[in-house]
Amino acid sequence: MVSEKLLEKEEDITFEDALALAELPAERLSELISLARKVTLKYKGDGVFLRSIISAQTGNCPEDCSFCSQSAHFDTEVEAHPLMAAERILGAARQAEKMGAMDFCIVISAKGPTPRIFKKVLEAVDLLCAETNLKVGCSLGDLTREQAYELRDHGVWRYNHNVETCRSHFPSICTTHSYDDRLKTALLVKETGMNLCSGGILGMGESIRQRMEFAFEIRDLDPTWVPINFLDPRPGTPFENLETIEPLEAVKTISIFRLVLPDKIIMTAGGREVTLRDLQAMGLVAGANAMILGNYLTTPGRSPKDDLRMLDDLQMPVRKEILN
Repeated sequence: MVSEKLLEKEEDITFEDALALAELPAERLSELISLARKVTLKYKGDGVFLRSIISAQTGNCPEDCSFCSQSAHFDTEVEAHPLMAAERILGAARQAEKMGAMDFCIVISAKGPTPRIFKKVLEAVDLLCAETNLKVGCSLGDLTREQAYELRDHGVWRYNHNVETCRSHFPSICTTHSYDDRLKTALLVKETGMNLCSGGILGMGESIRQRMEFAFEIRDLDPTWVPINFLDPRPGTPFENLETIEPLEAVKTISIFRLVLPDKIIMTAGGREVTLRDLQAMGLVAGANAMILGNYLTTPGRSPKDDLRMLDDLQMPVRKEILN
């Protein structure tokens, strides 16, 4: 039994277990959510981590990821802008800190940072470390070994590098780089000792089985943080006409990811407002224990005031420190 494995024996569930859970009928969803909540409390404790991100450099990305409105390959509504000045990034970080975020992530749209951009990112990192109490993260694309260690030495505690989807589905979403290219930087981040944040996007045409493959590949990668994004189809991208996942299906998937990844911080991120709609609170009860607060990279998030009120209604405390 899955509950016995996780709650009593503290054993991992199998791929077959996960597939069986994915086939549970709607009338048994409450049982799955209840188990996921128990697993969250057992392995990670109560409370929700709040994080904020900023698109410090937007658009003109040379990659052709079919979900992304920042790709230079597609005619989208996104306006490109160069890297923000460090002081402007600091202003956004201070606002995030006031909202209750414990972590602030500097994100650029690029295959990887050029030496000039990387130097300016380090300047922003130094400023944030000096002027705020936030933990500072980065998401800059592919890194060299030297860059990865330099980020760590400047105080970057977490690096985001999503693998996006499972290996078998990856060729359907991108042709300018491979799944193994993504893994290379993710493994390099782990080598440095920084926290690896790596997950992906659900609803990009993958099958239910491929979603389960993705969960188990993430388990093998062993990141600290696992962001679960839901496709918000962007006009002008190849995925603009894909239908979003049904809210209850999204909740079920969050629960299964929690059971596959009991000791990870699972974060609901981009697209949660569009996919979960009125069930966003249920996503937290179902196994997520982190959220991105405020806006995303090119799309608006929900009002931080509404998210904080949701946590109050759920009586879930805001977490600041990773204790287990």
